[in-house]
Amino acid sequence: MEFQYFGGNCVRISTKDAVVIVDDNLSELGKKSQTKSGDIAIFTGAHADTHVDTKITIDQPGEFEVSKISIMGISARAHMDEENQKTATMFKLVADDIRVLITGHIYPELSDDQLESIGLIDVMVVPVGGNGFTLDGVGALKIIKSIEPKLILPVHYADDQIKYPVAQQELSVVLQSMGMEAKESVSKLKIKGSDLFEGTQVVILERQ
Repeated sequence: MEFQYFGGNCVRISTKDAVVIVDDNLSELGKKSQTKSGDIAIFTGAHADTHVDTKITIDQPGEFEVSKISIMGISARAHMDEENQKTATMFKLVADDIRVLITGHIYPELSDDQLESIGLIDVMVVPVGGNGFTLDGVGALKIIKSIEPKLILPVHYADDQIKYPVAQQELSVVLQSMGMEAKESVSKLKIKGSDLFEGTQVVILERQ
């Protein structure tokens, strides 16, 4: 499985059989869309039309099986939702013997039912830029402690090439507030299920 980061929450996940593009709202952030014809597009929140012929676009809770990828959408309270609202969708992807969680801009308190649906996670993609717009280091750490993924890929942090509607915190500041250090910084991350280790580590994906 291969991971690439393009800014915002947008990550490309390539498996042996398909490509999943996550939260490609890049055109709203001053960057070029990365969604290609035939991609599986998933969105954790509100989004514009993709304008390309995707294999499928998933933006709601439910269970899906596409190109040998198991996809589960889990309803969640968004970071800026009222207490009784659930306008966000977390996604659990299982492919190539790797379990991935895409949190999106969620509120940092997960219910027992949500945690049961999430189950064991190898790789977690989580926004960390904070400032009232999304999770900050404290909120992200709450989720990390409740899920205990083996690998954390932080996204949606300060970047002078991205036009965020709300200024985001620097990743170095966020990691310091979490008491964590990155294992490495890479332009592209390739992993196998057998590569995963005990404990939790952070890898920085350099924006493409």
